[in-house]
Amino acid sequence: MCDNGGWTDTWFAEYGRVFNIAITPKVEVEIAVFPADERPDLVMIHAKNFGERYAPNSLHNREWGRHPLLEAAVYRVGIPTGLAIEITVESAAPSGAGTGTSAAVCVALIAALDALTPGRLTFHEIAYEAHAVETVLLGQQSGIQDQLAAAYGGVNLIEMSAYPQAAVTQLALLKQVQEELDRRLMLIFLGKPHQSSAVHEMVIRDLEDRGPENPKIEALRQTAGPSAEAVVNEDWAALGRMMTRSTEAQRNLHPRLISPAADQIINLAGRFGMMGCKVNGAGGSGGSLTILGDGDLENQAALIAKIEHSFPLIRHIPTKICQEGVSLTVR
Repeated sequence: MCDNGGWTDTWFAEYGRVFNIAITPKVEVEIAVFPADERPDLVMIHAKNFGERYAPNSLHNREWGRHPLLEAAVYRVGIPTGLAIEITVESAAPSGAGTGTSAAVCVALIAALDALTPGRLTFHEIAYEAHAVETVLLGQQSGIQDQLAAAYGGVNLIEMSAYPQAAVTQLALLKQVQEELDRRLMLIFLGKPHQSSAVHEMVIRDLEDRGPENPKIEALRQTAGPSAEAVVNEDWAALGRMMTRSTEAQRNLHPRLISPAADQIINLAGRFGMMGCKVNGAGGSGGSLTILGDGDLENQAALIAKIEHSFPLIRHIPTKICQEGVSLTVR
């Protein structure tokens, strides 16, 4: 959430800086392992959120089925000879919230598959394998921040020197600073899944034509570093300004990247005295919004109640900063 500087972690930006915060609810992947000769299928996928359990046909031919992201991740990593696996994927995060859930799913699945092999990929390597699944195998547009945030966890400043190579600086926050930030952060799901659209493709074409020094991209880059400094210094007003500035820089890419629903919530948050708002991810229709509160829990609760009463499809998603990135348990 709160990806100030988003859009600059992309191939058309060439270099960039993004501040972001990894949050719960987590994505969980479980792999049950069996001898191959005891199972009719080498791979079974159980996508619990969708109520689907099936054996994919794409292990060798790259003809993706019901869940291309899961199937492509298995194709990318492979499974050890002589084994059959059943993969269970689950998350309490709403699908299409614009908070990088698909990237987190891919990161978790690649880490789990990697645990079946000798040696271990680093967090950075896991993130880049997940990024390759989306961009190389599936041919999708994807920056790098979502995968890195999911792999590392925590509050991060991601500095991309030349796409896709990036360094991750995790902010070492005092306990009381993290607790205060947690008190203030609110994630608002805007009622329907974020979907890539013709607007995004048009924005990308425009940015590609103008090159990495485009002032519209530079305005986004300039919000990341000050956001990290604001959190370290507990300057919540400054963080709020950077969130708002990043959202307005998104709007400057194309007005429809900030939906009418997002604008309604932004205006309502302002009337309640909140310190800033950031449309998460690439923006557009649906998705979610991060609000930085004033620290008055009663006032923040009143805002949430007003939002949910006034807009029945829009709801608050309880979150916590997740300092832990990829973690493995072997049973």
